[in-house]
Amino acid sequence: MFEGVLVKMKSELQIPIQYYLEMKEDFIHLNQALDKTFQITFLNYECLNCGKNLPIYRQGFCKSCFFEVPQAADWVMRPELSKAHLGIEERDLSYEKEMQLQPHIVYLANSSEVKVGVTRKSQIPTRWIDQGAHEAILLVEVPNRYLAGITEVALKNHISDKTNWRKMLSNDVEDVNLEAVKEKLAEFIPEEVKPYYVDTKLTEEHLNFPVLQYPTKVKSLNLDKTSDYKGVLKGIKGQYLIFEDGTVFNVRANEGYCVRINIGFIE
Repeated sequence: MFEGVLVKMKSELQIPIQYYLEMKEDFIHLNQALDKTFQITFLNYECLNCGKNLPIYRQGFCKSCFFEVPQAADWVMRPELSKAHLGIEERDLSYEKEMQLQPHIVYLANSSEVKVGVTRKSQIPTRWIDQGAHEAILLVEVPNRYLAGITEVALKNHISDKTNWRKMLSNDVEDVNLEAVKEKLAEFIPEEVKPYYVDTKLTEEHLNFPVLQYPTKVKSLNLDKTSDYKGVLKGIKGQYLIFEDGTVFNVRANEGYCVRINIGFIE
């Protein structure tokens, strides 16, 4: 039995990808739980900032903390709003400089269809794993988050920036020549970003997820409505646990939820 507050799963790029879930006093190597019964019970909330038992609003924070902490500021979800390169503070300039003024990547990834995305260079390939992308490629590498953000905005007129999580989890994905897509999009990169285009013929990164069985019909587990769930774990993809009955559980979307987890053999 394990107890702890949920935070996003950690992963290691291997074949297949290895997943770990940190608990209060231990961690679970989730690959070892495949094909076993997996019971998750909701206990209470624990805001990732203040630690209080208050309903989680977004990103693991209670409502009050969500509108105060720098980790949940608008530039996190909308990189084009970054202002640290101008010395302008939104919530905490020292934190914003640390996060924004470092190399960022604009990439193409294929998880449900090809999409454009932004991440810090240090988060490659973790970002691709978290999105359930089975292939990805670099597009530009820029020195700050703002330049990555305006590139993403420009490219969103020509390609999606969203992942269809239902298609991703059912493995309804077509193999795509990402190098060809990249070449077509190159002309739409903003002029000030074009010097940062990654024009080397890099091979696509291919990811292998530990999934024994994909669901044909996906249903999402909501701990606020179903406080206790038990099923046979059949796979892990992105930040989702996939169960035999088609239930899926988004670990990252439930950050800040304190749970008890029991893992056993199939009865």
